[in-house]
Amino acid sequence: MLPIISKSNQNKTAIISNGNSFSYDELRIASQEFASYLLGEKTDLSESRVAFMVTAGFDYVKTQWAIWQAGGVAVPLCTTHPLSSLQYVIEDTQAETIIVSPEFESILKDLAAEKNIRFIVLGQESQGIIKELPQLSSDRRAMILYTSGTTNLPKGVVTSHANIEAQVSTLVDAWEYSENDHILCILPLHHVHGIINVISCTLWAGGTVEFLPNFSADGVFNWIKKIANSGVKGVFMAVPTIYFKLIAHFETLDESTQKALTENMKTFRLMVSGSAALPVSVMEKWEGISGHRLLERYGMTEIGMAISNPYHRERRAGHIGQALKGVSVRLVDEQNEEVAIGEAGEIQIKGANVFQEYWLKPESTENTFTEDGWFKTGDVAVLDDGYYKILGRSSIDIIKSGGYKISALEIEEVLRTHPNINDCSVVGIDNEEWGELVVAAIISDDKDLNTDALNKWIREKMPSYKVPRKYKLVDELPRNAMGKVTKNDLKKMF
Repeated sequence: MLPIISKSNQNKTAIISNGNSFSYDELRIASQEFASYLLGEKTDLSESRVAFMVTAGFDYVKTQWAIWQAGGVAVPLCTTHPLSSLQYVIEDTQAETIIVSPEFESILKDLAAEKNIRFIVLGQESQGIIKELPQLSSDRRAMILYTSGTTNLPKGVVTSHANIEAQVSTLVDAWEYSENDHILCILPLHHVHGIINVISCTLWAGGTVEFLPNFSADGVFNWIKKIANSGVKGVFMAVPTIYFKLIAHFETLDESTQKALTENMKTFRLMVSGSAALPVSVMEKWEGISGHRLLERYGMTEIGMAISNPYHRERRAGHIGQALKGVSVRLVDEQNEEVAIGEAGEIQIKGANVFQEYWLKPESTENTFTEDGWFKTGDVAVLDDGYYKILGRSSIDIIKSGGYKISALEIEEVLRTHPNINDCSVVGIDNEEWGELVVAAIISDDKDLNTDALNKWIREKMPSYKVPRKYKLVDELPRNAMGKVTKNDLKKMF
């Protein structure tokens, strides 16, 4: 799934990384040369899995495109995962090739030798030869991404070239990407958010992707300042924790610097939040700082993006929006019957964007689809005046306590409005009397926060059965690479 590089954009900048700019033509030639090198004496990799641990930037995109053009299946590895996690993915996919940036050679070299896996260190391969590359049908496997594995071992999510094209083309249309877009990539590139929404959609539309190797609030704001004065259409996408950090840094700046940055950000075309629920408090603070009402959307590794707040119309706080064009959405109860409007139900998805299978897990694949082909997301939502509102994961965010089904996300939103609470997370823990007990972990600058007073405060804002029975003050919440709170780890703290 590659964009069409026309004569009109072949000299246009596709990627900026490490202070260097690369045109679309340079990217095309480099990826074709590397694809030819990957093929060797073969004419087609024939869906051979190629794992790659490559630094974000030109080399990452070149490698991904090369694997696809050679007929392989791209398996991006997380550059911060421990060896045991990397080994699991490499062994589970039965990867026949591993590609690494030089800085990661020592991590995977011995494993590759032990497993007799072809091992390629970027910069050491021969270049300059472009062979005839295979013609690929759209139904061939293109990529395997691994789910976070909060309850079981991570599963490999297999998407075809057709799946990826559907995910990309739908978003390009919905969010109006164009060749004038200039986007910053600061997200991990073993995840659908960075791979599809940031890189693939922007390059498909002929825009420019710039990479920031290490996240810093100063780095992001300096980039925003540069883009605002360059005449291009700035686009920024991040996860809620990044917006939280940017807000915290912005508040430390002097008033004149703040005003200048706000004017810079107002020149941007679009700002998006995803990968975790966006707290309403963060959305409102960012709007005050930037002049942008963040566009919140809903997606998963298995489906790309499926639901989104509209580009032009109202972006409703606390809601994920409406079904994207070409994506069917329904809400069902535990008997798999559609619920009435206004009632909570599991989100189920159908469309060309939905993944093919869980790698080598036919039973898991079968269990995650209904008999009539709907993908069961495990997320619970309600349709609220035409907009979907997420209540949480059925397995982790919907707490069953005293006969009630309680949304942890709803309680978190209320807690975050308390003046002494910086952030929080709510979970249910096993309890003999109640089934599950509602508990909350809280981050606060007030280390002597009076939880009795907090309890009294929250009882004035919601029914007593939703009020947390225990509170725990913590310095930070356990999170995965995309900033999502890992609630099973949080439960152990209680």
